[in-house]
Amino acid sequence: MHKIHLAVIGGLLSIFAATGVQAQVWKCTTDGKTHYSDQPCAAKGEQMRPQSLQSNVIDTSADRAAAERAKAAAEREQQQTNGVQPSGPAAPSNFCPSDRDIAAMETKASSISLSADAKKFVQDEIRRARQCQKGQGNYNASDWNVSKQAVDAQSSLTGGADARRRAEAMHSAANASEGDRIARQREIEERNAKRGGLNYQAPLRDR
Repeated sequence: MHKIHLAVIGGLLSIFAATGVQAQVWKCTTDGKTHYSDQPCAAKGEQMRPQSLQSNVIDTSADRAAAERAKAAAEREQQQTNGVQPSGPAAPSNFCPSDRDIAAMETKASSISLSADAKKFVQDEIRRARQCQKGQGNYNASDWNVSKQAVDAQSSLTGGADARRRAEAMHSAANASEGDRIARQREIEERNAKRGGLNYQAPLRDR
C-alpha cells in the first residue's frame, strides 16, 4: 500500500482539480492512525466518495451580464429623464463635428478677409454644428465634409456662393427645422433684392 501524507493528498487534489478528473482516495486506519492512499486499504479503511473536482475558477459571466443589463437599464432611464429617446438598432446615427472642428470654424469666421456673406455663412455653420451636437438633425460624415469644403471655399475669390448653396441644401435634407430656417432666409433675401431693384436709378449717362 502506498501511504500518502496529507500534504501530498492536498497536492493530488489540486492536480485533479486543475485537470477536472475524478479523484479516487482511500481513508485507511493502521495501528489507530489514519492515512490516505491512492490504492485500496490493506486493513481497515474506506473509499472516500468519488466526485468530480473542478478547477478553482469562479465563472463570473452571469454576474457580468447582469451588471451590463443593469447599466443599460440605468442609461435608458437617464435618457428618458433627460427627454432623449433611447437608442436602438434601427435608430439613425448622427455624426457631428468635434469641438476641435468647431474651434477651427470659429477661427475662420474671425478672419478679416471674409466678405459679409461669407462670414455669416461660417457663423451659421458653427451654429448648425452645435445644434448637431445637441442631437438635432440626422447627419453623417459625408454631410459635414460638404460643410467643411464650403467653409474652406469662403476664402476663395470664386466658388464661395455655390459652395454655400450646396451646404445649405445638405442641411435642408439632414435637418428639417434648419431647412425651414434656410428657406425663410432666402425669401427675405429675395424680397430685399426686389426692393433694391425698384429703388434703383440708372445713371444720367444712360438716360
